Amino acid sequence: MYYRAIIHEKKNKMKKTAHVNKNKMADVSSPKGMRDLMNEEYYSFQGFFEKAQEVAVYYGFKPIETPILEHEKTFTGIGEGTDILDKEMYTLKTKGGDHLALRPEHTGALMRAYIEHGMQNMPQPVMFYQYGPSFRHDKPQRGRYRQFWQFDVDALGSDKSIMDAVVLKTCMSILEEAGAKDLTIDINSIGDKECRNGYIKELTSYYRKHIGSLPGIDRERLKTNPLRILDSKEEKTKEINEGAPDSISSLCVSCKKHFKEVLEYLEEMEIPYNINKNLVRGLSYYTRTVFEIIEQKGGEDGTPLTLAGGGRYDYLARQVGSKRDVPAVGISIGVDRIIASPWYKKLSPRILKKPKIYFIQLGSEAKLKSLNIIEILRKAHIPIAQSLSKDSLGSQLAIAEKLAIPYAIIFGVKEALDNSVIVRDMSNRSQDTVKLSKLLEYSKELK
Repeated sequence: MYYRAIIHEKKNKMKKTAHVNKNKMADVSSPKGMRDLMNEEYYSFQGFFEKAQEVAVYYGFKPIETPILEHEKTFTGIGEGTDILDKEMYTLKTKGGDHLALRPEHTGALMRAYIEHGMQNMPQPVMFYQYGPSFRHDKPQRGRYRQFWQFDVDALGSDKSIMDAVVLKTCMSILEEAGAKDLTIDINSIGDKECRNGYIKELTSYYRKHIGSLPGIDRERLKTNPLRILDSKEEKTKEINEGAPDSISSLCVSCKKHFKEVLEYLEEMEIPYNINKNLVRGLSYYTRTVFEIIEQKGGEDGTPLTLAGGGRYDYLARQVGSKRDVPAVGISIGVDRIIASPWYKKLSPRILKKPKIYFIQLGSEAKLKSLNIIEILRKAHIPIAQSLSKDSLGSQLAIAEKLAIPYAIIFGVKEALDNSVIVRDMSNRSQDTVKLSKLLEYSKELK
């Protein structure tokens, strides 16, 4: 009994220790739904952003970067009756009493910047691209995070239908450059102030006839934002939506003309599209044209995958604080989904380059002169990796192989005396001895 008691006590201590260690590990972790970007994943993101910027510039868009933190009121008008505003926005109160929010999307902040900096006095439209993280307290799942990355293109200050087409074409080109294929556009028009109210009344009347069959979440939406029921994920609601009135039939003459012109531009560019009567998008600021770009077999099981979405938001300016409306249209690309897609080309960044050479030094004499050689490579614009704190050849070569760096420069005592280095091709183990005076020229030839 005595020994059993001792053993039992030891087991309890081990359990307690394991529990404490587990808790310690839990404390040293990123918040749920957020993650660190590093190594190959970081380069993949950076490569996409560089390519997207390049494409956007060729279509006439200019860069802008808005703060991650904005006044909460900047976003209070963007998602009335939606989960984004009601449940998902991260908010905080500063010591000075300011009510701020981590941006849940880019559009509200962009419109705030447009108004604040008097851009309405510039030649219109003003066309911008921007990228960076947004934050929503959403349910994390594969390809969906609470901190997620977006790339946006927007045109502000014009109500012309051709701007809708420009935004869509720019986004299509960015996605195709990234490797997406079989892209189609789901598109709809939800009208403007002149015709939307009539449609909402008709829609509300329809859903009231089926209120007994509507799930609880959609009954609540009926009170706050009936349009949101159209893109409900509830299976019962999807069945009801099959018979729902479509918004296009309720469009006024002006909205019908605008929508017809957008479709004509798409046809002229031979961009396939599908009119989706249930497409409304998740934010309440949208007017007239709304759209999503879909990769037909982009999902894990070959199902369609939405890669980008947006639309026209002609009345957002007043919600942000403007004294007059500002016609605008934009689209946002969900970058996390693209990076995770099997078709993504893993675009290599050009500005932030992967290491091309692993620098290896051996002996105190070589270590003393190592930084001078690294400077030669820097001037040649050749990125390197190194572990100057290491001393053995084997440990440094092992790191080079693990990092899959194509070349190694070996600089030992003999090379320090001869003012030379050994350049090794890591793929086939061939190597050349190169004089330091020729290293700059030689390095530029490495593939």
